[in-house]
Amino acid sequence: MGQISFEDDCLVRELDSRYYGFLDLSSPKNADLRTLVQQTITNLQNYIANGKVQETQSTCDNKNAIQKYESSNVAGEHMENNSSQNNEDIKPFVKETNDKDEKTHDEQYVNALCKLGHLHLLLGEYSEALSAYQKYLRFRESNYWTNHAFIYGIGVAYFKLRCFKWAIKSFQELLYLSPNFACANEVHLRLGLMLKHCGEFQIALKHLQLALLYTYPSTFSELQVKFQIAHLYEVQNKHKAAKDGYEFLLNEKNISLELKADVYRQLGWMYHCVECLGEKKEREANALNFLQKSIEADPKSGQSLYLLGRCYAGINKVHDAFLAYRNSVEKSEGNADTWCSIGVLYQQQNQPTDALQAYICAVQLDKDHKAAWTNLGILYESCGQLRDAYACYLNATKQISFQKSSLFRRKQAIRMKKDTIGLSKGLSQRISFLEGQLSQAPLPSITSKRRQLCSIEEAWNLPISLEMNSRQQQTAQMLPRQISKQSPIQGPPPPYPHSQLSQSPIPAKRIKEDGSSQQEIIQNNVQLSSQLHPNLINISDSLNQRNFNAMPEGNKTSEQSVVDTFDDISNDIYKQSETIKLERLSHDALSNSEDSRHNDYNGGGASELSTTFKIQMDSKQLMAAVKLLPIDEPPVHCTVLQVNAPPPSPPDCPPQKLTRDQLLPPTPSVHLENKKNAFSPQLQEFCLKHPIAVVRGLAGALKLDLGLFSTKTLVEANPDHSVEVRTQVHQSPDENWDTSQGKRVWACISHRSHTTIAKYAQYQASSFQDSLKLILPQDESDKVFPGSQVMSDSDSKDSVSNSNINLKRKKHKINSKMLRFGTNVDLSDEKKWKPQLTELQKLPAFARVISAANMLSHVGHVILGMNTVQLYMKVPGSRTPGHQENNNFCSININIGPGDCEWFAVPDAYWGGVHNLCEKNNISYLHGSWWPVLEDLYKENIPVYRFIQKPGDLVWVNAGCVHWVQSVGWCNNIAWNVGPLTARQYSLAIERYEWNKVQAFKSIVPMVHLSWNLARNIKVSDTKLFELIKMCLLQTLKNVLHIQEYVKSKGVEIRFNGRGKNEASRYCGQCEVEVFNVLFIKEQEKRHVVHCLSCALKLSPSLQGIVCLEEYHLSELQRVYDSFTLHRTQGLAYTQ
Repeated sequence: MGQISFEDDCLVRELDSRYYGFLDLSSPKNADLRTLVQQTITNLQNYIANGKVQETQSTCDNKNAIQKYESSNVAGEHMENNSSQNNEDIKPFVKETNDKDEKTHDEQYVNALCKLGHLHLLLGEYSEALSAYQKYLRFRESNYWTNHAFIYGIGVAYFKLRCFKWAIKSFQELLYLSPNFACANEVHLRLGLMLKHCGEFQIALKHLQLALLYTYPSTFSELQVKFQIAHLYEVQNKHKAAKDGYEFLLNEKNISLELKADVYRQLGWMYHCVECLGEKKEREANALNFLQKSIEADPKSGQSLYLLGRCYAGINKVHDAFLAYRNSVEKSEGNADTWCSIGVLYQQQNQPTDALQAYICAVQLDKDHKAAWTNLGILYESCGQLRDAYACYLNATKQISFQKSSLFRRKQAIRMKKDTIGLSKGLSQRISFLEGQLSQAPLPSITSKRRQLCSIEEAWNLPISLEMNSRQQQTAQMLPRQISKQSPIQGPPPPYPHSQLSQSPIPAKRIKEDGSSQQEIIQNNVQLSSQLHPNLINISDSLNQRNFNAMPEGNKTSEQSVVDTFDDISNDIYKQSETIKLERLSHDALSNSEDSRHNDYNGGGASELSTTFKIQMDSKQLMAAVKLLPIDEPPVHCTVLQVNAPPPSPPDCPPQKLTRDQLLPPTPSVHLENKKNAFSPQLQEFCLKHPIAVVRGLAGALKLDLGLFSTKTLVEANPDHSVEVRTQVHQSPDENWDTSQGKRVWACISHRSHTTIAKYAQYQASSFQDSLKLILPQDESDKVFPGSQVMSDSDSKDSVSNSNINLKRKKHKINSKMLRFGTNVDLSDEKKWKPQLTELQKLPAFARVISAANMLSHVGHVILGMNTVQLYMKVPGSRTPGHQENNNFCSININIGPGDCEWFAVPDAYWGGVHNLCEKNNISYLHGSWWPVLEDLYKENIPVYRFIQKPGDLVWVNAGCVHWVQSVGWCNNIAWNVGPLTARQYSLAIERYEWNKVQAFKSIVPMVHLSWNLARNIKVSDTKLFELIKMCLLQTLKNVLHIQEYVKSKGVEIRFNGRGKNEASRYCGQCEVEVFNVLFIKEQEKRHVVHCLSCALKLSPSLQGIVCLEEYHLSELQRVYDSFTLHRTQGLAYTQ
């Protein structure tokens, strides 16, 4: 093992994941440093191996902990076993070992694993880096979150290995822990790319816009991020915004040729595909013009040549299309889309053998290429080779299922055109038809007519042309070694799905192909086949438009496209910075604040300081402790959780295995007979004790006039009041079908619009009258309108049988009608809705909209739908998808009638399991719209309450309960949130408040502002609740004091602004986190925008040009903090 000099040791010691993208070790100019890094890796590996032997002798546990990491666990163990410790003071670079105490040796051993991960990452050895990071993180599960360089490094490794789920989680945690991280701009960009890839467009846009704010050194330019934003608009079909974004980029003087080529390509393809951009002839001329300009800007781009061929093919210029495709292939790009399009041209020119060869090449390059499999099936069917056609159609449908199970294809399916969905249905019809024909076909005979094309097995196994073969080999060589080893997605074995064929009645041998029966089959298929053929090119347009937009060049898998897109947009930067020396990086690429923060990771530092902050401190002690904190760096993020708490994450489900009866628990319910029952303390205790509860007969017991909330009364009172409308598919309550896939799914799609109460009332009434017309002609018409009248309590308790599911599925395919759900009708205006709001004062105190015992009444301003009443106007089938209430507050819902509603609910202890199922089904738990498949929940040991809410029934949704609701009949509902003054409610609220930060999701309840108001307004006798609120006050006051000290050190004046009565809480205009007391104001687009400190520093690291305001005098906050003490009631002792 080679020795490393002291100078080299110091040089390598500086390297960690933050240099990734800035330090190009593959450059010849950095060859010496690369050699040094490789030598250090060898030394580290030897050190770790020796340490492993020693620890094996002392303890078996550590041996198991650092056993070789298997690739199958690459994505499965992150965030469940995490760890920490930075690379300062590591001594593994030389072969010396000290006989110091065992703890020091363990620290160095674990730190060596992290350093090994960093160095592998800088060399581009992502599998090895991830393996080292994973081993390191197993030792540091108790405090991994203090090592930000580690979290960044493992996030990059996941990103490069296309484990996007885990990369997103790592990067989200990093931004939560350190918004001012030295590479935060890189993190935002990668998050934006991955979330765009996953179809989470709104949050992707947020991250891309945040990436633009930073002044940190970057591996990407501002124009490259703006290109990604324009493309984000394009994939959302916001074509005008995308077009404006692309044209803006073309007008920039400093745009690079490569980026200009990308912009021209996107514009050209948009003009080819988007009808709203003008007349067809004009659009095609613009498309050809832009694509030719793209090729001029980047002659090596085979992707632009391919798209140019597509445009020529679209206007029947076959020769020009062939030339463009040929040129595209010559760019050494193994593009399945290109070969598929070549096959289409050959097929249109009646050259079936050439078409077959092209399609085979396409599916060999991409086994998941649905369009190529479908085209190949049509080709075989047109030549009378039905068994081969059947096999290809099966492969096409298998790819549909497989692709839609991935993140990218799922969102793509949502955006599919109608002809695409029709094609999927057409494939199913063809498969069913061919199954019937093949099962009845005669066996082949010796005198059978020679086949026009070789079979699919023969075509697959025949050597393709030398040109095609060489292209495939070049493509394989271009893929990184790590990617090929760790690829998480494997295509299905081509070409025959034998497992399916073996179960069917189709004969194993080839059928006779020259008989009369065969001719009849072909004649019968001509019409349907001709319907499939034009759709084929359309689906190729629809699918490939999304593929091309995400990939600057080449045909890549959906995950790889994101990785390569990021690589492509940073290639220019790498070329410019390959001569950068390490000395320059240490000053420019990395902030001093990050270095000083890392010094705290080893041996106390920040952790020792943080332990000095306890709720027993008074404000003077707190202020004195804050003055000891460093002010040469921005304060770390403010959390209202316990000191040194890990980043919040979804909890594991309870381990207890439930029986079938326990998975279907009876819903807690109580029937009120009189007003005395309604106001008894036992009713509130009953509701607080259960995840969800039904209070039946409430309206009758309290003599509530529900008619005040009827549609008729609403129209008479305020006919022009706004109603948000959700257009949804009518389905049975326990089913959620994707008609294009023919299976139950979680994605629950609805489209938003707006109308008025009067107009929705007309729709509500007309839908009821239409149902009467269906009922009158026949006695058994209940079957025609399932779910609207026949559902009862007894019916709703059990899952439907398979036969019922199949029956309803067929009905939905025939009568897949749409409905409109009127939601979020705001009843907060006391002048407009005084009779309605006055009537609700009859409710018991714990259920009222406004009450001293309701936390939300102490917010001090309106939060629509939470501390105000909202109304919902429903027709049968109207759905409120699965969710937890905002910030996990309790909810009150009263059914006005006349129809019923069906509820489904999961206890809050199991919300982590529901979250995991959402991820498994590629739906965002917070941002997405989902309707759980009940059997999926039962398989995961998650219980579900299911019950009917009748008119006059109140449903109490306890804190954190997951629920989803569907109307059975025509009805209205009113709802609002309440916050009982309990430790459980407050704890769940602040946990969700912090988790929302991790997810970049805005908490509409300002928990910090609310906590200070609670401290002002109430006396708390519950020890646990007191400690939670006091901890929030401590953390936020500490943060306020630290921020003010930091701002003063920058020479920025803090001006007092104050707060107006009932003034809304402040949120950052960029990241949407709550901003308490210290506001940073900057004028943007002629308006003054509030920022948090982190976002203000992105705009101006010195805070110059930013106005700093405070809303409360420090003396007031100190007084509130000191005055908030545990209230001891008679007979209640204080317990620690």
